[in-house]
Amino acid sequence: MEKKIFAHKDLLGIEGLSVADLELILDTAVSFKEISQRSIKKVPTLRGKTIINLFYEPSTRTRTSFEIAAKRLSADAINISAATSSVKKGETLADTVRNLQAMAPDIIVVRHACVGAPHLIASRIGARVVNAGDGANEHPSQCLLDLLTIREHKGRLADLRVAIIGDLAHSRVARSNMRAFAMLGIRTRVCAPPTMLPREMGVFPGVEVCRTPEEALREADVVMMLRIQLERQDDVLFPSLNEYARRYGLNRQRLALARDDAIVMHPGPMNRGVEITSEVADGSRSVIMDQVENGVAVRMAILYLLGGQAE
Repeated sequence: MEKKIFAHKDLLGIEGLSVADLELILDTAVSFKEISQRSIKKVPTLRGKTIINLFYEPSTRTRTSFEIAAKRLSADAINISAATSSVKKGETLADTVRNLQAMAPDIIVVRHACVGAPHLIASRIGARVVNAGDGANEHPSQCLLDLLTIREHKGRLADLRVAIIGDLAHSRVARSNMRAFAMLGIRTRVCAPPTMLPREMGVFPGVEVCRTPEEALREADVVMMLRIQLERQDDVLFPSLNEYARRYGLNRQRLALARDDAIVMHPGPMNRGVEITSEVADGSRSVIMDQVENGVAVRMAILYLLGGQAE
């Protein structure tokens, strides 16, 4: 494969990237999708590289897909979770990273509950750093796999209408997506309980805030549902799960307001029966499993583009 240049040391967020950067990652991911269909799912592209997945928060899809991506590129993948690390003995993030740097990794993939943790790490070490989610700030690789999934199903990104419904205040996925959508000419409508709207909605240009899901869903090409992130909420922000499902959940009747060929997305994990019914999540318009599949290809592309600079 011809080497392509990604002109950034790290991938810390959508903010700071250009449209050309986004397109480069997406196009590179497309070239990697075929590898997952092979009987031997491996290429020697990053042989000899070491990639550390440093996760301070629980994860299934992101951590697993980064590990699979690294191994399919023939890199050595090391997984570290806070629950089984020296963090439990009182070691600081700075000391953990300093010790990891001494072992000469090429890329560190970081998920952390504190906003800016990956940025801090990137400023202190020579290894490439990938933000796998920092607090309620950004989740760039999830955004990129969402973009790839939309482009595959819609044939384009510009001039689409996307509805994002759910816990926007605590969603790093939504923040990354709203930034990318604005860059790419995607029109975005959002809806959430007033207590779950970000205070900084004004920093996302072109995003229309709707009072009801019905308003957000009308004529939408893409419907993106978000789960309620109870782990990030200090106070109860809604009366009950049943009330939330009744007023904001995506069911067959509400989905009928979107375009006939609208696709349904969800970053996972899903709370079935709360933000989305099983009928919709498993229905013919759902592309949720396509998102998971594309996650491996996108993360292969990210590691390839960053790892190729570490020679």
